[in-house]
Amino acid sequence: MTEKTNILQTIIIGSGPAGYTAAIYAARAEMNPIIITGLEVGGQLTTTTEVENFPGYPDGITGPEMMTQLQKQAEKFGTTINIDTVTEVLFGQNFGDLHTVKTISGKEYKTKTVIIATGASAKYLGKEFEKNYRGGGVSACATCDGFFYRGKNVVVVGGGDTAAEEATYLAKICKTVFMLVRKDYLKASKIMQERVDMTTNIVLMYNTELKDIKGENNLVSQAIVVDNQTKEEKILDVDGIFIAIGHKPNTEIFKGKLDMDETGYLHIKPFSTETNIPGVFAAGDVADKRYRQAITAAGAGCMAALDAEKYLSSLEHN
Repeated sequence: MTEKTNILQTIIIGSGPAGYTAAIYAARAEMNPIIITGLEVGGQLTTTTEVENFPGYPDGITGPEMMTQLQKQAEKFGTTINIDTVTEVLFGQNFGDLHTVKTISGKEYKTKTVIIATGASAKYLGKEFEKNYRGGGVSACATCDGFFYRGKNVVVVGGGDTAAEEATYLAKICKTVFMLVRKDYLKASKIMQERVDMTTNIVLMYNTELKDIKGENNLVSQAIVVDNQTKEEKILDVDGIFIAIGHKPNTEIFKGKLDMDETGYLHIKPFSTETNIPGVFAAGDVADKRYRQAITAAGAGCMAALDAEKYLSSLEHN
């Protein structure tokens, strides 16, 4: 039978920690999973240098290396990895209905279950200088990379809850945190503003934007900032710059089809990975706007595979 007509047990959309872990569990359960990787094979961690907070790696590991190992482990148990991008999913609406997954290469799959692990993408400023130093001092995750700047000066760009959370976290381990706020006020919630105000080593710089980054060998050493009212420029000697203007879940193709919040994060049932559609599960950052860690995404991938296995079992007994 061709891929167009074969009815699959499960398809996993996305190839980060959630997707690969779901594949490992699904493959070991003889669900013969197929992963459709998406454009960024391996997900956000492929843009990260050292990962030191994932259990089992006492000496740390690079993000790309970890993703390669997870992929090999998934393949070892029989997962098929398709480097392709999903363009549309036609969800069945009732228990036992099949789901149709279409890809940019023209392939079409029929499957009993779908595990969505498309993740979320950190929002960046979109500046060329920012891209040049990504992985060399520019980051979008304080809890992932803050450790590397212990005792050093850093910048946090943003004025919302994400920025306030990142700044207060970094203030515990860094010498000084310069918080660049584009407006003349914080957009963060009142409680987060109070935490920022009470943290003595956070320096709030209102009406201030990041103009440029300087450094050698793609390692940050200075941030050039500008007052957007007076146009006055300042040079900040810093080692790290954290862009904290939010994340965008990769759920565009699911809008109007799956329940999600106003920012696009998929809704899942409590203590479960089930979405509002029977046989469709969501794992990792695509449904998690709170923790956004590789380890929590991997755990959710495990849960999604177990939920999918249980769903398939219930199909056999009905």
